[in-house]
Amino acid sequence: MTKNISLLGSTGSIGTQSLDVCRMHGYSVKCLTANSKVDVIENQVREFKPELVCLMNEDSAKELKTRISDTNTKVVSGMEGLIQCATYDGADTVLNSVVGMVGLQPTLEAIKAKKTIALANKETLVAGGHLVTNLAKEMGVAILPVDSEHSAIFQALQGCPNDKAIKKIILTASGGPFFGKKLSELENVTAADALKHPNWDMGAKITIDSATMMNKGLEFIEAKWLFDMKNEDIEIVIHRESVLHSAIVYQDNSMIAQLGVPDMRIPIQYALTYPERKPSPVKELKLSDYGKLTFFEPDYKTFKCINVCKDAIELGGLHPAAANGANEVSNRLFLEGKIKFSDIAYLNNEAMKNAKDINDFTLDDVLEADRLARNYVLETVGC
Repeated sequence: MTKNISLLGSTGSIGTQSLDVCRMHGYSVKCLTANSKVDVIENQVREFKPELVCLMNEDSAKELKTRISDTNTKVVSGMEGLIQCATYDGADTVLNSVVGMVGLQPTLEAIKAKKTIALANKETLVAGGHLVTNLAKEMGVAILPVDSEHSAIFQALQGCPNDKAIKKIILTASGGPFFGKKLSELENVTAADALKHPNWDMGAKITIDSATMMNKGLEFIEAKWLFDMKNEDIEIVIHRESVLHSAIVYQDNSMIAQLGVPDMRIPIQYALTYPERKPSPVKELKLSDYGKLTFFEPDYKTFKCINVCKDAIELGGLHPAAANGANEVSNRLFLEGKIKFSDIAYLNNEAMKNAKDINDFTLDDVLEADRLARNYVLETVGC
């Protein structure tokens, strides 16, 4: 069981819930990182007393350094500082909960430093693909999933006798705030409408991705890499209650699923305590409180972002990185009211299709594909 943690992205939804788990079990938090929330991370520094803290924004880092000058915590900034935290000698596990493509490089460096990876940053595997999985195998590093769906699959797999016993995996999705709506009904929805998620408390970017179902498409790609599955052996099912977090189907057609209340502290804690299980800050699931659990096929005609991701991983190479990069920009533009909800899937798809067909890619290739996809969206919209 890990005791020394470097937490990347400590002020976001996953980060703050990770600190709940650390607080309950007395884990030592050696490093904290954030983008620019000085007030929040100052409070975290004073409570958890990390040895190193990074703010990506240099001005915010300078302000934090002044504020916590009475402590022994060292302050660094930018990508270089983020990598310092990811490779810090005093930490044995890196919990990567940053949002977006920024999470790829520190993950790769943490693997090189032979840290156990608790991965909540899905973009690492979506964009990095075999760069990440091959390096982890080479270095003998475990990648433990933190996403609720992938954690559920990982937990269900603990009883699997061998890989050949698995027939397929099932990723569940809440369906977001627009479940049951048709494309014509979503033409004029606003960011405020899309941010009303029915079950989960998440940051704005991930909540918008849930509304478009891009989030599930990205998780589809991530599942392929995490569990070494064929595309056709990954199924998406809408489950409105968010109680059954995902499942696997064995060759004998028996299904093993993981259930729990919709609270991210369950998968966070399992990644930190694996292979042990400990008491949790999460309340116990009582099925009678729900009465029934429902399941539906996704509406691929309305929520086209799923198709963008499925097509991207089918094409392979740099196409997933391009889809992800485009989505980070189109998601932000929608939040800012500069594009319509329906524009997101269109822009992501066009940028994805424009990616170069390079299968044996390098990190520089991934970063370039990401840059080109972002520029494509901005130029198309005229920003």
